[in-house]
Amino acid sequence: MPRSPLDRGRLGAGDRAALARAISIVENDEPGARELLRSLFPATGRGYRIGVTGPPGAGKSTITNRLAQYFRGRDQTVGIIAVDPTSPFSGGALLGDRVRMADVETDPGVFIRSMASRGSLGGLSRKAVEAADVLDAAGKDIILMETVGVGQSELDIAGAADTTVVVLVPESGDSIQAMKAGLMEIADFFVMNKSDRAGAEQAMTAIQMILHFRAGAAWNPTVVSSVASTGEGIPAIAGLIDAHRAHLESTGGLARRRRAMLERRVGELIDESLRGGFWTPERRAMMEGRMDAVMEHRASPYEVAEDLIVHFQSR
Repeated sequence: MPRSPLDRGRLGAGDRAALARAISIVENDEPGARELLRSLFPATGRGYRIGVTGPPGAGKSTITNRLAQYFRGRDQTVGIIAVDPTSPFSGGALLGDRVRMADVETDPGVFIRSMASRGSLGGLSRKAVEAADVLDAAGKDIILMETVGVGQSELDIAGAADTTVVVLVPESGDSIQAMKAGLMEIADFFVMNKSDRAGAEQAMTAIQMILHFRAGAAWNPTVVSSVASTGEGIPAIAGLIDAHRAHLESTGGLARRRRAMLERRVGELIDESLRGGFWTPERRAMMEGRMDAVMEHRASPYEVAEDLIVHFQSR
């Protein structure tokens, strides 16, 4: 059965069915997806994008749920992209974060979409970023993007969010994990969730000491505590998001961040297009035909790559 066409007028009005249809078109690369994104782009840039990342089990979904409730209390509309691991069988989202967001799922001012990471090590696929564009064009004031949480490879959220929140928990030496993973560089501030557990104060102190040595920038990250399951600390988190947004807007940092994001998007689109045009059946066969020589060390991967590039450029 053919799928229903997209009513763009309803999408612009924030209609939930039109939103779901538009994101499906984008996520599944249906015919017209690129044209849809191109037509929606002039209406983007008004929604504020907040990335929520951190190790698995830190409580990211609960914090996202609570933040959505908080922003709705301020009469702001909210879109949520919850990125889950990809199922090896269906290619779809494996966990379905919306199960943990039942408090806001029925709110007409909130739209939730679980999406697969689609193999992105950083837990945020390009499709998730494009889905955020759809939510932005549909008029969502706040767009929350929760990453899959894959330990040491969560850094691409910083290239997609205006404000990046890193959620940690007291156990398992997450302060050390943060340093190893490079999360110290991408966090606009930290949340020590489940702070009613043993070791929370020591973990916060460790993070604060690390941040102290990085002081002196225009914006200095800090760490706040929360118990998201009860709502404790959520107003403080929202307050820091507001403060960071105000800082970016007053210093021109928001425009610089968004320019860098868009430059990265252009580069990714070019890479994808060139990669698709490069790997024709003929060139794949050429590479396969040279692999025995490479395996026997009669040719190097560099020679094969150069020959394939010369073949591409000669066409």
